[in-house]
Amino acid sequence: MKVKILIISALTLCTNLTFAQGPKIGIKGGASVNKITGKSFNNQFSFGYHIGGFATIKISEKIGIQPEVLINQTNVDTSSEFSDIYAFNKVNGVKLNQLSIPLLLNYSPNKFVSFQAGPQYSILINKDKTFIANGKDAFKTGDFSMLGGIQLNITKIRVYARYAVGLSNLNDIDDKEKWKSQSVQLGVGFTL
Repeated sequence: MKVKILIISALTLCTNLTFAQGPKIGIKGGASVNKITGKSFNNQFSFGYHIGGFATIKISEKIGIQPEVLINQTNVDTSSEFSDIYAFNKVNGVKLNQLSIPLLLNYSPNKFVSFQAGPQYSILINKDKTFIANGKDAFKTGDFSMLGGIQLNITKIRVYARYAVGLSNLNDIDDKEKWKSQSVQLGVGFTL
C-alpha cells in the first residue's frame, strides 16, 4: 500500500510540475555498480542496472530540480563469513529490485554541464525469499541515500555519472552488523 501511495504521489508531483513550469521529461537507463557493506558481504562492487524516467524543472537560469522514478537491480555476493555470522547455508548472492525516487538539485554553470546532488528513497520491490530467519525477511523495505554526480547535456541526450551512499541500515535480521548500500550509476537519458 505504501509503495502505491508513494508512486502515485511522485507521478502526481511530476505531472503537476510539468503543467505548471513546462519542464522537460524523458527516459533514462544504464549500468549500476553496487555493493552492500558489512562483514557478511564481499567488499567488491558487482553489476546491476537501472531504468526509468525523469523530469527537469528550471527554477532559474542555473538552478533546477530533477525528480526521477527508477527501477534498480542490485546484485551482491555474500562473504565466506556469512554462514559464520548467520545460520544460513549455501547463500552465495543476493538480488534486490528496488523502486528508487531521487530528488536532485541541478546546478548548471552552462547549458552543457549539470552538477547534481540530493536525496533518494528506495523501496524494496522483491524480497529474496532465501533469506529468512524466524519468519523475518533479511532486508528492510526502505533505504534512504544521498546522491552526487555530474550530467552532460548534449541537445536531447543526457549522459550522467553519479555516486549514491546509503544512510539506512538494511539489516532486518538482527543487530549483529549494519548493512549499508553504495552504488555508482552510469547511464544515458533522452529528453522527449
